[in-house]
Amino acid sequence: MSNGELAGYGVIRKCQNGFKIGPLFADSPELAESLFLALKSKVSASDAIFLDTPEINQAAVALAQKYNMQVSFETARMYTCECPSLPLNRIFGVTSFEIG
Repeated sequence: MSNGELAGYGVIRKCQNGFKIGPLFADSPELAESLFLALKSKVSASDAIFLDTPEINQAAVALAQKYNMQVSFETARMYTCECPSLPLNRIFGVTSFEIG
């Protein structure tokens, strides 16, 4: 919370192999890192953790690199109409590829 308003949030959930962090939304890279570390602390250090970052958000990519995360696959976003206006600088981990 910042000045009574939500400044960020994240979720960690079990997936087929390890855990996925996403969504991870934050008003700043520092807050995103704090949330990432808090979520990461909820699982064993030996568990695999996945964070699907939008490549256009370089702060999100830098966060993943800082914690030695490796690219395991890449995707491309495709739209049938105009690209939606999204606050990409606040998206550090996508919710899911099925939802967006």
